[in-house]
Amino acid sequence: MNTIIRNSVLGIAGLAFAGGVAAGPLTDTTHSAPTVDTTPVAVAVQADKPDMGKLVPHGVQGTQSHVDLTDEQVANVKAIIAATKKAGMDERAAVVSIATALQESKLENLGHLGDRNDHDSQGLFQQRPSSGWGTVEQITDPEYSTLAFLKGLKQVDGWQDMPLTEAAQTVQVSAYPDHYAQWEQQAADLVAEHWNN
Repeated sequence: MNTIIRNSVLGIAGLAFAGGVAAGPLTDTTHSAPTVDTTPVAVAVQADKPDMGKLVPHGVQGTQSHVDLTDEQVANVKAIIAATKKAGMDERAAVVSIATALQESKLENLGHLGDRNDHDSQGLFQQRPSSGWGTVEQITDPEYSTLAFLKGLKQVDGWQDMPLTEAAQTVQVSAYPDHYAQWEQQAADLVAEHWNN
């Protein structure tokens, strides 16, 4: 019996010692206060992500599509977000913009595609110089093309209350008006990830 108690006490003492080593140095009350390391420690601060209820206020419509993005496409996402902020518009406007660019170009800044081109459509939003969107140089600049898209979006009364595909279609006047809806979830996820970066 004494052996069992003795082993238990030694086991507990060993755990206490190991816990002290793992948790840091034990304080010696007979000497002066321990030295404290005042070297600054870098702390990663995660900015709050935008609320999904704000990004997708009406819920997504229909089957959703997704594409894996290259570094260039992610850079275009960031450019769209920066231009949205520059225009003084909110996260929802960025979702509409990114979903539109996903549908129009898969977030690739496309130049003239020859026979595969839809008329003279170019850039992230497939805007047409002949329709007054700007010069080729302008509409293939991500900031300019986003600001041009957002200018059109601002002119749509109540766009904030519309389903995404309606708001995008009102600006774009596409032959496939319902196709924007399929990109809403990925666009919202991208805005949530990059809005505060």
